[in-house]
Amino acid sequence: MTEPLQRPKRKDPLKRTRLPTQPPELRSRRSHLLTRAAAEGVFGLPGCSDCGALHYPARDTCPECLSDNITLLPCSDLGVLAGTTTVQISNNVYFRERSPWRVGLAVLDAGPRVVTHVHGDVHEGDRIRLTWRLDKSGNAVAFAEPEKPTPNMSDDAELREMTLDPKFRRVLVTDGRTALGQAVAKAFADAGAAIIFCGIADPWKPWPGEEKLKAIPGVEIMPLDVTDTDSVNDLADEIGGRVDIIVNTGEHIRPGGITDRRGVNVAREEIESGYLALMRLAQGFGPALKFRGADGVNSACAWVNVFSIYAQMAWPTYGAYSAQQAAMLGASLSLRGELRPGGVRVVHVFTGPTEDEWFQPLPPPKVSHGQIAKAVVDALRGGVEEAWVGDIAQDFRARLQQNPKALEREIGQ
Repeated sequence: MTEPLQRPKRKDPLKRTRLPTQPPELRSRRSHLLTRAAAEGVFGLPGCSDCGALHYPARDTCPECLSDNITLLPCSDLGVLAGTTTVQISNNVYFRERSPWRVGLAVLDAGPRVVTHVHGDVHEGDRIRLTWRLDKSGNAVAFAEPEKPTPNMSDDAELREMTLDPKFRRVLVTDGRTALGQAVAKAFADAGAAIIFCGIADPWKPWPGEEKLKAIPGVEIMPLDVTDTDSVNDLADEIGGRVDIIVNTGEHIRPGGITDRRGVNVAREEIESGYLALMRLAQGFGPALKFRGADGVNSACAWVNVFSIYAQMAWPTYGAYSAQQAAMLGASLSLRGELRPGGVRVVHVFTGPTEDEWFQPLPPPKVSHGQIAKAVVDALRGGVEEAWVGDIAQDFRARLQQNPKALEREIGQ
């Protein structure tokens, strides 16, 4: 059985930080069908939409009927681990630094055979559950896990390389004044985070939930005003080299479309606390986060941005807010590409209207801040890049994939 992960010792400040390296990253365009599956936490195999044949690895044409209509088809993720081997020496720097490394051959109930990374609790002949995981290069790889959960399963060294588990890691929550920021801090404490830095603008001013936030184990209140470049840079200089996960919980929600408003003052406030705040945080904390992507057990691993679903498709009732969210999403996608070489993953959590005063006139269902906080932690533990929280967000996602033009018309009515 997997041994429980031990809290890492305090790092020797004179010891050189290990530079991030990556596993092989070249993939065919077809193989990124699996990258999408891994990013969204779903399972399927490349298959032919015409004849239904499943195959692995992904091919440009179906080996059965030669059709080029290849897509990801859902199928059973269960199978048997037919054989394993342990790599002791590798000419790839990433695997050499992490050897010994177990790999094996999984025979799926659905038919195909898959070369896979292997969890330490799985042995030859065992029933397994195959998952698609994103490796440090951001590409999909197969991972054979026990069919049923085992004790300390998430502490397996190979699995931890594919996930972003917050256990024993240090987290920065950018806005602890909000109900969302406080819920996220509590969720990380429950998940075993070592320290939760909570940014508070003007910490001398009282705020709702102050005592409860300070009572959460591991929480440290830090001065942080994301609308002030000097404040962001000062905090980055102080703790930037210690932060492993950043969760951007800042929000500035105001109703109204583009033509409903007079002037641009409210829009400027939205941009300052949203898009420009993300830019400041990225410039202040991004370089150190990227540099520490291979820094031991509690290496830097993730940046989480919480978005409204209307970042994907504007809602005219909140049109200016939707535009600001879309700008943030564009910046976050750029940040994802910039941090990927360091093995740091940028996670997007999309949510529908939340239970707060600015969405008060809207009918249910709405999303609670506790739901969002749980989704953030679950996304990190699962190692995914995209998470959609709540019934409205899930419905929005399905309709966006099916017919975005119809969705545009419907939410504009």
